[in-house]
Amino acid sequence: MEQQGEKKVLTLKTLTKSTVWDIQENDIFRMWEGADKDAEVKENLRHFVDIIRSAFMVEEVPADSKPIQAKYEKLGYKVGQVKLDGDKKITWAIKKKPIMRVTDLTYENIRHITAAKLIEVLDRNFGGGWDSLSQSIKDIIESGFDISTTTLPKDRLHKKGGLYEKKIEDGFEVLEVAKGSWVEAIFAKIKPESEKPRMKFNTYSDDEEDEDADVEIEDNYNKPDEDDVEIEDPNDDDITEDNYSTMMDLGSGDPDEEAENLSEYGDE
Repeated sequence: MEQQGEKKVLTLKTLTKSTVWDIQENDIFRMWEGADKDAEVKENLRHFVDIIRSAFMVEEVPADSKPIQAKYEKLGYKVGQVKLDGDKKITWAIKKKPIMRVTDLTYENIRHITAAKLIEVLDRNFGGGWDSLSQSIKDIIESGFDISTTTLPKDRLHKKGGLYEKKIEDGFEVLEVAKGSWVEAIFAKIKPESEKPRMKFNTYSDDEEDEDADVEIEDNYNKPDEDDVEIEDPNDDDITEDNYSTMMDLGSGDPDEEAENLSEYGDE
């Protein structure tokens, strides 16, 4: 797909099963040549080969057989040598997998084709219209394209100022599927890639003043509760006449008067 904007330069180590669809056969040989001495590449050869094979047909051909190499080149393959084991070179014939049928569409390659290419693929496979596709194929297509359909009589489909005209003006590609005297129009337009939201974390800076830096926190963890405080018994050496008495305090009044009052209760 012709992506808008700048792209990062791809290398063998940065290839994924999605971005591998952005490169061509000659790029594979160029990337491999630049990474054949990389220790990480040597340790993960199967991983990188699997990524390449997800988008390319790769055949090993005899290095000394020019006729066989010429046969592959006639079929559209690019032939070159790569190092897979030390300094040992093997000859590969590589050709990008064609996207001819709707079953060739995947989540990895759907964003690497144009709307015109999608219409071409749909036209090659259609017969029953959009609803004839399986839900899984629809999901793949709609992950990369805005799709809408309408079914109208032939003489009304291209009516001036109608939906068909507005869709074309808005940049949609269209496929017309005849259904007797009616026509189903399938409109397709590349869906813009939305930027994925990124989580933002607060970071602490030494330049920022910590408002709680000067606050002294009292450690009461080992301090006993008031209810748990034990009251020590008095020391016998500290007891004197002035501070200890076993008599009830009857007040500060006249003793004779108080005794008289008590006698009244005894007479009753």
